[in-house]
Amino acid sequence: MASGGVDEEEAPIGALFGQLIDEGKAYAKAELGLAKAKAEAKAELAKKPAIYGAASLLFLIAGVVVLCMTLVMALATLIGPLAGGLVAALVTFGVAYGLFLLAKREIAKLK
Repeated sequence: MASGGVDEEEAPIGALFGQLIDEGKAYAKAELGLAKAKAEAKAELAKKPAIYGAASLLFLIAGVVVLCMTLVMALATLIGPLAGGLVAALVTFGVAYGLFLLAKREIAKLK
């Protein structure tokens, strides 16, 4: 009874640490599996909206092209085909640059 009244055999400290490490690894694997399952479920839910968004973006691009071509044809009757194309390109590049500056400003807010 030199051990304070407890006659049970205690496991060596090395074995306890080994068991702790094994249980920690199992817990980490389970948490990783849970996070992976959650991410896959969210990705599955986002698949249809992403496809619809990409399709709408393609139609938006087509609409911008049609608008620019309409502008070119309208200006072609007034100032000629080459000048109409150049003016339409400058207007389009101006809009693109304005959007670029807006995006740059929003990115700067994030920092």
